[in-house]
Amino acid sequence: MIHSIKFTCVLDANVIYPIEIRDLLFWFAHYELYTPKWSTHIFDEWKEVMKRKGVPEDEISKRLEKANNAFPEALVNNYEALIDSLQLPDLKDRHVLAAAIKTDAHIIVTNNLKHFPSEILEPYGLSAKSADDFLTDIIDLNHETALEAFRRLVMNRRNPDLDEYQVMDALRRNGLKETADYLHALL
Repeated sequence: MIHSIKFTCVLDANVIYPIEIRDLLFWFAHYELYTPKWSTHIFDEWKEVMKRKGVPEDEISKRLEKANNAFPEALVNNYEALIDSLQLPDLKDRHVLAAAIKTDAHIIVTNNLKHFPSEILEPYGLSAKSADDFLTDIIDLNHETALEAFRRLVMNRRNPDLDEYQVMDALRRNGLKETADYLHALL
């Protein structure tokens, strides 16, 4: 069941970069609906995406620092030795699996599901879920807390300020259609 800070998930870079997805994942983690994990490799990928998108270097540093300060236990260490022994369809994703194995995670949250086939993950007690499926599962099991976390996200949203419905539209534009529809139904 996804209702515990003991429920551990490795967040792939592709669910950390889009700010709307990251914000909702981080607010749910802040409300202890799950425990986020990431690695230096994942943050390096996040940095590269931000650079390609034209995010200024000082803003990149600020975002990385904020994430690590908000979740000081999220950084997985000593996973690197596992990387070369792992097999995945895209070898560049082995570091994500290595971090998940090292931290005894339950789920890899990624929007590249084809890169993490269940037959490879299952022997490690892992599965992969898209951000939309993962977030709807959390909402399904924790309506009130998830809705409270979403409302805090909206209240803390700046540049630009958006209301609940505008944030839900932004979630939909970023591939979180089911999540946004579920939150809308709960309002």
